[in-house]
Amino acid sequence: MSGHSKFANIKHKKEKNDAAKGKIFTIIGREIAVAVKEGGPDPANNFKLATVIAKAKANNMPNDTIERGIKKAAGDGSGANYETITYEGYGPGGTAIIVRTLTDNKNRTAADVRAAFTKGGGNIGTPGCVSFMFDEKGQIIIDKEECSMDADDLMMEALDAGAEDFREEEDCYEVITDPDVFAEVEKALRGKGIPMAEAEVTMIPQTYVTLTDEGAVGQLNRILDMLDASDDVQNVYHNWDEE
Repeated sequence: MSGHSKFANIKHKKEKNDAAKGKIFTIIGREIAVAVKEGGPDPANNFKLATVIAKAKANNMPNDTIERGIKKAAGDGSGANYETITYEGYGPGGTAIIVRTLTDNKNRTAADVRAAFTKGGGNIGTPGCVSFMFDEKGQIIIDKEECSMDADDLMMEALDAGAEDFREEEDCYEVITDPDVFAEVEKALRGKGIPMAEAEVTMIPQTYVTLTDEGAVGQLNRILDMLDASDDVQNVYHNWDEE
């Protein structure tokens, strides 16, 4: 039940998200629109949409906002055509970085991502150059301060719902699922009233890299900050151990 905790990073990210919630909701709204256009408006028959809805709820997006986004996408046949593009590369100290984007302008997005890597002392590699270092998993983070349930009981609820692993950390619990059952597990736990600090399908590093050089840390933070500032960037995954 032990493992590597990223809860401090998630809390930091949440604070940044709260300061720019409009951007976060815009990003998720774009994901909802794409999911609806690809698979229809019914999450029961659209796995991708069900996964995005789980992410939206973890980010405290109101239900009526989610429903409006689904209805708008279902009735809008003339909206922008977004394309998913994934970039992979290396940051300072050999850190591995995966950038997932959703864009209607590939040239603009490529320029933004390339600038971030270049100005932070990194470089973009070929597709697949670092993704083999990560595992795609559903991940649910539960803040111990927000959850009154006993750890053993919570673990049994998670495993009974279909989770493949449960880890207890100093300040949180981490529930790991196969991506294909993530939405079902998230729905089951949410139905039990279990509060979630984070819930999404993500890329979890198999190993982490520690940076001891302050210059390298500063450069990597520059890459991450510039990527975060791009409206086209949906998710950034890396194997830097920030703790």
